[in-house]
Amino acid sequence: MNILLIEDNKVMSKSLKYSLETNNYKVIAFETIKETKEYLDTKPEIDLAILDINLPDGTGYDLYEHTIKKSQIPTIFLTARDDENDIVKGLMIGAEDYLTKPFSTKELLARINKILLRAQKNTVIKVGDISFDIDKMIVLKGENQINLTSLEIKLLALLFNNINKVVNRNTILDKVWEWTGNDVDDHTITVYFKRIRNKLGSNIITTVKGIGYRIDEQ
Repeated sequence: MNILLIEDNKVMSKSLKYSLETNNYKVIAFETIKETKEYLDTKPEIDLAILDINLPDGTGYDLYEHTIKKSQIPTIFLTARDDENDIVKGLMIGAEDYLTKPFSTKELLARINKILLRAQKNTVIKVGDISFDIDKMIVLKGENQINLTSLEIKLLALLFNNINKVVNRNTILDKVWEWTGNDVDDHTITVYFKRIRNKLGSNIITTVKGIGYRIDEQ
């Protein structure tokens, strides 16, 4: 399992890296947003990110929203303050968990294991009468497979991979560009999701007006 660690405190970074590697995790550590972005541009295989909120060249929130979240990497935020606003903000933008410094290695490992086990188990996600097999990229309604285009399946996968979270329109626009090379607008995205809803014959996709789309567990 590969863990991306972004922490500018050299002592803490070294300690965390040692503890995680002792528990058979491979750790790639950086201190700045710039270094992390350059690394993520190489499309590495990362299973989980541990991200400090306060970094020398910006905030962990910005790095998560603009880079890590787009790579769909489960993330634990680290915060130096037991501030409810920090905690709520991290969870609201999509992080899986948070830890307040100081924390024990045992607690961190427990949080990591919980997130990774959940990710491994959820290869098939069922919402209402719709089942999505993330590994096979197959969508079923009951026991019948739904015929979707490649792009429609990828858009649906984007929502299922972010279950219970809003996927904003900018992220969707970026993904469509990445997948197709086509420059699309908001109206085109609306049309795509209307077609997906019609094919699903189920109202599992929620439009969050002015923001994006989400699928919630029922």
